[in-house]
Amino acid sequence: MSKSDDTTGEMSDGLQVELFHPDSDREVGDTNKELLGGRFDIHPIVFPGALLLIGLFIAITLILGQEQATAVFDGTKSFIESTFGWFYLLAVNIFLITIVYFAVSKYGSIRIGGVEAEKEFSTFAWMAMLFSAGMGIGLMFFSVTEPVVYFNSPPAFFGAEAGTAAAGTAALAQTFFHWGLSPWAIYGLVGLGLAFFSFNRGLPLTFRSIFWPLLGDRIYGWPGHIIDLVSVFATLFGLCTSLGLGVAQVNSGISYVGGDMLGVIDLPITTSIQVVLIAGITFIAVLSVAAGLDGGVKRLSTVNLYLMLLLLGFLFIVGPTLFIVGSMAEGLGAYIGNFLSLSLFTGTLGAEAGNTLDSTVSAWTVFYWGWWIAWSPFVGMFIARISKGRTVREFVLGVLVLPTLFSVVWLSTFGGSALATALQGSGGGAIMSAYSSMEYATFETLGMFIMLEQYPLGAISGILATLLVVTFFVTSSDSGSLVIDHLTSGGKHDVPRAQRVFWATTEGVVAAVLLWGGGLTGLQAAAISTGLPFAVILLVMCYTVYLGLDNEYQILESEAFREQIDQISEGDDMVVDRTGGDVVTGVSEGGDTTSDD
Repeated sequence: MSKSDDTTGEMSDGLQVELFHPDSDREVGDTNKELLGGRFDIHPIVFPGALLLIGLFIAITLILGQEQATAVFDGTKSFIESTFGWFYLLAVNIFLITIVYFAVSKYGSIRIGGVEAEKEFSTFAWMAMLFSAGMGIGLMFFSVTEPVVYFNSPPAFFGAEAGTAAAGTAALAQTFFHWGLSPWAIYGLVGLGLAFFSFNRGLPLTFRSIFWPLLGDRIYGWPGHIIDLVSVFATLFGLCTSLGLGVAQVNSGISYVGGDMLGVIDLPITTSIQVVLIAGITFIAVLSVAAGLDGGVKRLSTVNLYLMLLLLGFLFIVGPTLFIVGSMAEGLGAYIGNFLSLSLFTGTLGAEAGNTLDSTVSAWTVFYWGWWIAWSPFVGMFIARISKGRTVREFVLGVLVLPTLFSVVWLSTFGGSALATALQGSGGGAIMSAYSSMEYATFETLGMFIMLEQYPLGAISGILATLLVVTFFVTSSDSGSLVIDHLTSGGKHDVPRAQRVFWATTEGVVAAVLLWGGGLTGLQAAAISTGLPFAVILLVMCYTVYLGLDNEYQILESEAFREQIDQISEGDDMVVDRTGGDVVTGVSEGGDTTSDD
């Protein structure tokens, strides 16, 4: 880069500060405390507050005991599903409408980080990290199980007969709905809000910053502390849900592939074994997170994506290729054609006496929406951290459309391959026989491996699938550690290595306790419970992000801004700072500007 380019970059950075950053004396992490010789750099309220809440939750779970904790978790999950299911459905629709509006409106051209901001990561690396953090473990866990469940018990919305071709179409459409545009709209909205207020406004990379238009400097007080504490809680338990599901599938994969298929490892499927596996995989995650975003998370996410593509391509070729393609088109058509109705369907009018929701909506959709919302602080903040330099429109298209299309291809390949065994009779209907003969919780973790066994080189693909779940576990833990670090360090982008290691370890401990205390039901209950208060925060966030984008757009379209850009383009040797110079120096949230001259 030439000297003039350096000067232009410095001037435009200064202009970003002058025009867009809030007029506040506060700085990121200015009240932080350093502990253990600088090994920890923590926010004095959020860090100990989060530890206290997490410790209290773990203590209560252990005191209740396994049986009673399971009952409490199950009751909590049922209550939230039946009472607040409608709220989750409406909230997610609002999130989707909001983020699409931001992309297609005049705000779509706004660049995250400012006019001259440059991309930190290539598009491929960005997509790899985004997708690995977003849904990897879940897609591995549910991509076979969910379509099979719907095939045998079709969603009431479609009115199909179980075990028929219509049931197969309904199964794929309903699965696409749960893994398509709606969850990625939640992630995208959160990521956009965090990225905008951090990179464009220079505020801490925490959820409190999103409320600057409403709270101003009060985000640094107790309102901000409470917002960040709720964010930490939601992030941790949304993350632990995925880690618990992942380790259950790792246990099943090792047991089924190594024992039933190869006869070399006789590993039982038990909670105790899964706790041990969590410890081992968490240790790997600690090593990765200690290497940092570039050295660990980025590289492992890229490897992760290559493994996904390898497994996907292998099954697509050796599996029922034409059936996969045809079912994908048919399922996608049903999903798109019924999207609006599916998004608002509660099944209340057709529900059984005493119920307020259709069984598919309560058992699946409400859980998913709660899980995605609880998961959104983690995924959204991680997406924000890696998305500097992209326009709002590019950001939304990348986050909303591409992962949805990949999910459709993935679910069609794995779910379609499973449905083919029933509709075409290949494999002697082994998957349907397993579904009928096993307990649901057992089939839930084994479905992927039973399906892979029906096609060539099933043992090899099963080993690859197990390895993939492990790498997803590690990348999720790594990303989650970085996110919780941001939240508990006052929004700093870089935190000490020991602090990242601490949170990676804590995630593994909480996941193990939840798994021991309530099994998969406990994990699901934790996800939808923490998602409930956070959904309210996200609804308010829709408005605050709008205020921020609108203010930015007004400034970008102002005559004062164009004059400054013209001066920068001409290479004027002016210095842009808050103490002088012929520049704009103050901007209110309403977009009014003031000048020094």
